[in-house]
Amino acid sequence: MLTAIHPKLPMRNKKVTTAFYVDQLGFDIFGNQDYPGYLMIEKDHIQLHFFEFKDLNPKENYGQVYIRTNNIYNLYQAFIENEVAIHPNGALQLKPWGQKEFSILDPDYNLLTFGESFL
Repeated sequence: MLTAIHPKLPMRNKKVTTAFYVDQLGFDIFGNQDYPGYLMIEKDHIQLHFFEFKDLNPKENYGQVYIRTNNIYNLYQAFIENEVAIHPNGALQLKPWGQKEFSILDPDYNLLTFGESFL
C-alpha cells in the first residue's frame, strides 16, 4: 500500500536551494546527516528531495510539483511577505476545476504549484 510521495527535483547549487526553501519558504532540513549533492527538506506533512545537477540549464528544466494546502490565503501572503516571486502566469486564482492555485519557480526553475479545493 502506498503511504507517501517525496518528489526528487534537480538543483545546481545546494547552498542556494537550501537558502531559498528554508529562508524564504519556511521549510526545514530533514534528516540528521548531510549528504553531498543531496538535500531533503520538509514542511508540515510534505518532503521534497533534491539531487545535484550542476550542468542543469534552468530554462530547460521541467521539474514540477503540485502541493495541496488547507490555507492557501495564508500561505500566499507569507510568501509575498518573504518576497517570494509569484510566477507571472501563476497568480492566485480560482481555476475552473475548483482549485484556488498559485505558482512559483525555485532558483532552478522547478515549478511549485500550490492548491486548495474550493468545491
